[in-house]
Amino acid sequence: MNLRRFIGLALLLAGADAAGAASDPPSTPPATREPTKVALTTASVSMDQAVKLAEQRFHARVVKAGTEQDNGHTVYVLRLLNEAGRVWTVRVDAASGTFL
Repeated sequence: MNLRRFIGLALLLAGADAAGAASDPPSTPPATREPTKVALTTASVSMDQAVKLAEQRFHARVVKAGTEQDNGHTVYVLRLLNEAGRVWTVRVDAASGTFL
Protein backbone atom coordinates (compact mmCIF):
# COMPACT_ATOMS: atom_id res chain seq x y z
CA MET A 1 0.00 0.00 0.00
CA ASN A 2 1.50 3.33 -0.94
CA LEU A 3 1.96 6.03 1.67
CA ARG A 4 -0.70 8.41 0.30
CA ARG A 5 -3.37 5.70 0.37
CA PHE A 6 -2.37 4.73 3.90
CA ILE A 7 -2.54 8.33 5.13
CA GLY A 8 -5.86 8.89 3.35
CA LEU A 9 -7.33 5.74 4.88
CA ALA A 10 -6.07 6.69 8.33
CA LEU A 11 -7.63 10.16 8.03
CA LEU A 12 -10.89 8.69 6.78
CA LEU A 13 -11.09 6.26 9.68
CA ALA A 14 -10.15 8.94 12.20
CA GLY A 15 -12.86 11.24 10.81
CA ALA A 16 -15.46 8.47 10.93
CA ASP A 17 -14.57 7.69 14.54
CA ALA A 18 -14.82 11.36 15.51
CA ALA A 19 -18.16 11.72 13.72
CA GLY A 20 -19.52 8.64 15.48
CA ALA A 21 -18.36 9.87 18.87
CA ALA A 22 -19.95 13.30 18.28
CA SER A 23 -23.33 11.76 17.55
CA ASP A 24 -23.45 9.72 20.78
CA PRO A 25 -24.58 11.41 23.97
CA PRO A 26 -21.63 12.29 26.25
CA SER A 27 -23.15 10.27 29.13
CA THR A 28 -22.98 7.01 27.16
CA PRO A 29 -19.95 4.95 28.18
CA PRO A 30 -17.84 3.77 25.21
CA ALA A 31 -18.51 0.08 25.94
CA THR A 32 -22.29 0.49 25.55
CA ARG A 33 -22.31 2.53 22.35
CA GLU A 34 -23.91 0.85 19.36
CA PRO A 35 -21.28 -0.20 16.81
CA THR A 36 -21.15 1.69 13.54
CA LYS A 37 -22.87 -0.23 10.77
CA VAL A 38 -21.14 -0.25 7.41
CA ALA A 39 -22.93 -1.37 4.24
CA LEU A 40 -20.76 -3.69 2.17
CA THR A 41 -21.33 -3.68 -1.56
CA THR A 42 -19.18 -6.68 -2.32
CA ALA A 43 -20.78 -9.98 -3.08
CA SER A 44 -20.11 -12.92 -0.80
CA VAL A 45 -20.53 -15.31 -3.76
CA SER A 46 -18.35 -14.61 -6.79
CA MET A 47 -19.48 -15.06 -10.37
CA ASP A 48 -17.20 -18.11 -10.69
CA GLN A 49 -18.75 -19.68 -7.58
CA ALA A 50 -22.26 -19.01 -8.89
CA VAL A 51 -21.38 -20.65 -12.22
CA LYS A 52 -20.00 -23.73 -10.45
CA LEU A 53 -23.09 -23.96 -8.22
CA ALA A 54 -25.43 -23.77 -11.23
CA GLU A 55 -23.48 -26.30 -13.30
CA GLN A 56 -23.44 -28.78 -10.41
CA ARG A 57 -27.09 -28.33 -9.49
CA PHE A 58 -28.53 -28.47 -13.01
CA HIS A 59 -25.98 -30.78 -14.67
CA ALA A 60 -25.59 -28.27 -17.49
CA ARG A 61 -22.99 -25.89 -18.86
CA VAL A 62 -23.19 -22.14 -18.33
CA VAL A 63 -22.87 -20.56 -21.77
CA LYS A 64 -23.50 -16.93 -20.81
CA ALA A 65 -23.22 -15.04 -17.53
CA GLY A 66 -24.10 -11.49 -16.56
CA THR A 67 -24.78 -9.27 -13.57
CA GLU A 68 -27.91 -7.24 -12.77
CA GLN A 69 -29.04 -4.98 -9.96
CA ASP A 70 -32.42 -5.94 -8.50
CA ASN A 71 -33.72 -3.51 -5.86
CA GLY A 72 -30.17 -2.76 -4.74
CA HIS A 73 -29.09 -6.41 -4.71
CA THR A 74 -26.58 -7.90 -7.11
CA VAL A 75 -27.95 -10.86 -9.06
CA TYR A 76 -26.06 -13.12 -11.43
CA VAL A 77 -28.03 -14.09 -14.54
CA LEU A 78 -26.78 -17.38 -15.98
CA ARG A 79 -27.82 -19.04 -19.23
CA LEU A 80 -27.43 -22.83 -19.17
CA LEU A 81 -27.31 -25.50 -21.86
CA ASN A 82 -27.77 -29.21 -21.11
CA GLU A 83 -26.79 -32.27 -23.16
CA ALA A 84 -30.28 -32.51 -24.66
CA GLY A 85 -29.92 -29.02 -26.11
CA ARG A 86 -32.32 -27.34 -23.70
CA VAL A 87 -31.41 -23.72 -22.88
CA TRP A 88 -32.76 -21.83 -19.86
CA THR A 89 -31.84 -18.96 -17.55
CA VAL A 90 -31.36 -18.98 -13.78
CA ARG A 91 -30.76 -16.11 -11.40
CA VAL A 92 -28.43 -16.37 -8.39
CA ASP A 93 -28.39 -13.93 -5.48
CA ALA A 94 -24.78 -12.72 -5.19
CA ALA A 95 -25.06 -12.12 -1.45
CA SER A 96 -26.36 -15.55 -0.43
CA GLY A 97 -25.78 -17.85 -3.41
CA THR A 98 -29.44 -18.89 -3.49
CA PHE A 99 -31.23 -19.53 -6.76
CA LEU A 100 -34.07 -17.09 -7.34
